[in-house]
Amino acid sequence: MSNLDARKVKPTQGHGSAPAFFSCRNMHAYYGESYIVQGVGFDIREGEIVALLGRNGAGKTSTLRTIARAGSPELHKGEIWLDRQPLHEMKAHQAAQAGIGLVPEDRRIIQGLTVEENLQLAQIAPPMGWSIERLYEHFPCLAERRKQDAVTMSGGEQQMLAVARALARDVKLLLLDEPYEGLAPVIVQEIEKILIQIKALGMTTIIVEQNAIAALRLADRAIILDMGAVAFDGTANEVLENEDLRQQYLAI
Repeated sequence: MSNLDARKVKPTQGHGSAPAFFSCRNMHAYYGESYIVQGVGFDIREGEIVALLGRNGAGKTSTLRTIARAGSPELHKGEIWLDRQPLHEMKAHQAAQAGIGLVPEDRRIIQGLTVEENLQLAQIAPPMGWSIERLYEHFPCLAERRKQDAVTMSGGEQQMLAVARALARDVKLLLLDEPYEGLAPVIVQEIEKILIQIKALGMTTIIVEQNAIAALRLADRAIILDMGAVAFDGTANEVLENEDLRQQYLAI
């Protein structure tokens, strides 16, 4: 068996009644009759950043949405645990209250509201996360534009707002779906700086990103999906240093 084959899927999972800080076990999910997430399972330690990688159509966004209990795709089988809470038994709003913070690819900035109103809306119901003042300290460009209609900002600024809005809640697991999508390289660097700050603060994070090298530089671990299943679970450095692995599953 090659070294590459030996590294294929054996996700480390929690045992018995004491799952890891985050653990998904044998997740199966469908869009209608389309079988999208096919037995995905992995653990994440508290404070760890995981890059969830794979080619287009591998099931990355579907896995994030299943974890967030977003309603689509629909979880058919499996368990999802966050800090001993059974997310698989919850609806999306309950998962958010339990500590899931999903930043979707389309950002979903609310039209007609200012930057500050978008942040305030996230804090209408408990549990509260970072204060508005703390968010402005970490996102100074948002402080400068607090009274601006949020949808009139640039794509990079809207991405910062989407991340800040997630942190306005009491987030235990931050899910980032394509945070660099459609952004100029100089703006990507600004987003990276923000994510490095979040990492330094110990935020547990899963990042889905087509810019695999950028995600791997940020991450502690890498999980590669192939056709809806886990093909690799190891360190980010292992992927960065293994050209065969990158070519086989990431085409880079």
